[in-house]
Amino acid sequence: MSRDKASTMDSDLQSVFGHPVPELYERAVGPGVSPALLRALELRSFLALAEEQVARVRDRVHADMDPDRDMGELSAQNLRFDAQWLDAALDARDGYRTALGQLLRTMPPPDQRSRPLRTAQLRATAAGPPSAAPALSSASPARARRP
Repeated sequence: MSRDKASTMDSDLQSVFGHPVPELYERAVGPGVSPALLRALELRSFLALAEEQVARVRDRVHADMDPDRDMGELSAQNLRFDAQWLDAALDARDGYRTALGQLLRTMPPPDQRSRPLRTAQLRATAAGPPSAAPALSSASPARARRP
């Protein structure tokens, strides 16, 4: 993916995982890697690629709109195409930023990740079979007591 390209959320990744992004990629291939780190790096790679696409379209539009450029070379069709491409790239970038941000917000604090998880032990208590209800001695319905 886009390991070598910077993304706008690299500092967030570093603050949550406690290591620079290149080191996080190195850790991701080792044993015992957390699924959250793998997901975060995958989203980060997609984000970096989407941000690169946004920059490419932006730079192309800027070049096309350069004041020194011949106005006869302008193409409304090309600009419409670039606007559509830019819209798609921005949507992708925003989606990846949102997904990565949500993932990072749901991560436990770094000091809690290093400790083993404690769970409460549930105790099963066994009760004997229910006692049989005493049989009514008469066949008539019981009367309520009056005060």
